[in-house]
Amino acid sequence: MAATGDVLTSQGYISHHLQHLQIGSGFWALNIDSLLVSVVLGALFLWGFRKVAATATTGVPGKWQCAIELLVEFVDKSVKDVFHGKSRLIAPLALTIFVWVFLMNLMDLIPVDYLPYGAQLLGVPYLRVVPSADVNITMSMAFGVFFLIIFYSIKMKGVSGFVKELTMQPLNHWSMIPVNLVLETVSLIAKPISLGLRLFGNMYAGEMIFILIAGLLPWWSQWVLNVPWAIFHILVITLQAFIFMILTVVYMSMAYEEH
Repeated sequence: MAATGDVLTSQGYISHHLQHLQIGSGFWALNIDSLLVSVVLGALFLWGFRKVAATATTGVPGKWQCAIELLVEFVDKSVKDVFHGKSRLIAPLALTIFVWVFLMNLMDLIPVDYLPYGAQLLGVPYLRVVPSADVNITMSMAFGVFFLIIFYSIKMKGVSGFVKELTMQPLNHWSMIPVNLVLETVSLIAKPISLGLRLFGNMYAGEMIFILIAGLLPWWSQWVLNVPWAIFHILVITLQAFIFMILTVVYMSMAYEEH
């Protein structure tokens, strides 16, 4: 598929599919496609769960209600196994993260040319539809979790307790304060960076493999590799959503607990 209707080389095809629809430039550039797809998927998540909640029955539930109830029970059990404090935020936060990230990852299973080609017919030159393969999206979510960690650390331990945690651990002596501060600061900053980059790296690699298969093989032979990779990728997208959720819960549990 080419943006101008011409046939692209394999290198041009791959480059075209890795290009975001942007406004602005440099640091202030916004990836409109990632933002739009993220918002649409988030709205779809809210609408679906709200509809089930409004029509839930105590009798024989429908298939959609059963699926939602199983998902909620799974997330609730996962949170209870990891988080031992009391908070009305953690379980809804975990459910939101798991479902939203899963839906973002799920977009990777749509054939790479379908939505971009439809967008091209409407005059949109570029369209990437896997938000979790955009480092700006994954790092934004990770830093959102990071700010919650800081907020609840200060809320539960106070400013003095939070500062003491950074300066008196793991070496509990006043002379080790500079060393402790460096170690704990690096550990604190590493949490959102590893959280966001792990999701981005896995989903970018998965998207790249689909693009390489589509760009380098004839259309009639692509299914030989696409189908097995898509089946395996179902496990990847689910696992990455679960990892993002469970690490968020672990980090929030650490923010609530005293050493």
